[in-house]
Amino acid sequence: MCPELFKIGPFTVYSYGLMLGIAFIVASYLLSLEFKRKGIHPDLASEVTFLALIFGIIGAKLFHLFDEWDAFLQDPIGEAFSPGGLVWYGGFLVALIAVYINSRRRNLPFLVLGDAAAPSLAIGYGIGRIGCHLSGDGDYGIPTNLPWGVDYSNGTYPPSYAFRGTEIAKNFPNGIVPDNTPLHPTPIYEFLLGLIIFFILWRMRKKVDVHGKIFMMFLILHGTARFLVEFIRINPRILLGLSEAQLISIILIAGGIIGLNYLRLNPGLVDFDPKQIKYTPKKK
Repeated sequence: MCPELFKIGPFTVYSYGLMLGIAFIVASYLLSLEFKRKGIHPDLASEVTFLALIFGIIGAKLFHLFDEWDAFLQDPIGEAFSPGGLVWYGGFLVALIAVYINSRRRNLPFLVLGDAAAPSLAIGYGIGRIGCHLSGDGDYGIPTNLPWGVDYSNGTYPPSYAFRGTEIAKNFPNGIVPDNTPLHPTPIYEFLLGLIIFFILWRMRKKVDVHGKIFMMFLILHGTARFLVEFIRINPRILLGLSEAQLISIILIAGGIIGLNYLRLNPGLVDFDPKQIKYTPKKK
């Protein structure tokens, strides 16, 4: 693991922050290509991705503080401003609301925007997970004997702490999982799944004739991928043996399926004219 890559004077470059920046650049570029293909000014992509990034981080942090409420009450400042502690689905939900509001302001149909952004979301999520892997921030999986099991002992969230008090810890001496225990590299699994979802959506985008289908497919594919990976992650089970992320994944999958069927029954739901978009690019 390599949470800190290098230092420039008093500034430290963190692996997670770097990968988040790369994810932003890649997502913004791909979104601009899709906007251009759809007749939307490509410069609008930067605005959309910037909004998604800022509100995504805010939402991810807020959901983390909610999940770790006792720790937040003990150290509000430390928990609120710690570099780690980001919940993906919290960020996704808040970013989705912010982007939706902005799309209404720009007179850009949200389903058109969602279709254009879906491939970028998939690849951006995957790249972000590489950052989680490099930082060893606790997004890893359960112990494994597989040859590709990873030692996360140098990460920011050591396994001995992450597994403390869990059923898994009871299988180890003194109820402590050694930090050098090989674990499932679930961030890598999610990166690969994100890559697969990206290629599926990227190939589909020119073959779909109803606005919204690509976005609904993203909800189904991403929700399914996350639901399956959660079985070997360390997140606590809160209902029917499922984690919070799995329950949210089920909602996404159901929403995507319902959305696809609704679009099938109402193919003319969205009337899109690029000329109606309220956006004036800045002069360069």
